[in-house]
Amino acid sequence: MSDLAWRMWAEQMTTGLALVDADLRLRWLNPALVECLELGFHNAVGQPLGLLLDDAGAGMAQAAKVLAEQRPAQWRGVMLAAANGREISADIALQPFGDGLLLEVHVLAEPPSAGSPLSATLRGFAHEVKNPLASLRGAAQLLQRRVDNADLQALAGMIIDEADRLGALANRLLHHDGAPQLGPVSIHRLLERLCDLLLAEPAPPQLHHDYDPSVPDLHGDADRLQQILLNLARNALQAGAHTLTLRTRVEHGLRVGERMLRMALRVDVIDDGAGVPVALRDTLFQPLVSGRADGSGLGLALSREIAHEHGGELRYTSRPGHTVFSLYLPLERTHD
Repeated sequence: MSDLAWRMWAEQMTTGLALVDADLRLRWLNPALVECLELGFHNAVGQPLGLLLDDAGAGMAQAAKVLAEQRPAQWRGVMLAAANGREISADIALQPFGDGLLLEVHVLAEPPSAGSPLSATLRGFAHEVKNPLASLRGAAQLLQRRVDNADLQALAGMIIDEADRLGALANRLLHHDGAPQLGPVSIHRLLERLCDLLLAEPAPPQLHHDYDPSVPDLHGDADRLQQILLNLARNALQAGAHTLTLRTRVEHGLRVGERMLRMALRVDVIDDGAGVPVALRDTLFQPLVSGRADGSGLGLALSREIAHEHGGELRYTSRPGHTVFSLYLPLERTHD
């Protein structure tokens, strides 16, 4: 990704981002972080990183260590100092970036002035897919009219349905502030739809099901949750998996971030692929991190943001030949 493309993408993110140079001075902040901390962009650039931190001394020392060791780090529950004297709690991911550091700021308690919960990464995704989707749908319609084979017509119909699903999702993100379309969702129906799509692949994997029939419907956005499942399954195939197992369970008393969920749904996508490279395990869900040379590094970042949007979480365990990505979602209405 070019520097210009990266900057355009980063400026659309609602996640706060900042670049600091080798002297730990702020080189750039995206609009989301400027708005969150109510800072003046031009006043902040050139200032020490400690300007943003409630405990400036300790923060500068820890950032210097990350820079010296050239290893990513996670800060949990850091207190940020806003311009008006407010304190904001956030998790911060730091990773080496050029000769400095990239900071990704996830606010734990949204300030009152915060706007729509829309992930701008999802909005960028919507922009990217709208035009190709229209072309794809048109080609599938043409194919469906021209072939006589019922199986080929069904495959063309599946392409049209997926194009319509993603097109509707893109339109909602672009024209309705990206608000999730919440309603009852059957996770097993989404998983069966996923299986239909995977079986239409040129080299379909072997699929196994391990469903808990007692799982109730959850409250969520079906299209966005379907996107998580597609991302996880396609990542597994790209990692060389030949077999996928889809498993559902109900868990009780699960901690997600700062919340304790009385009852939660766990959806496991289990594969026999090569596993997550050791070098990526601490940064796997961060934007632009990919284990493939041709990867965008956005799929898992998008998936994690959708999970967070639903009050849930995305976690994984991995070793060669056995990787499990687990999606946790509350089975209680957190967005009413």
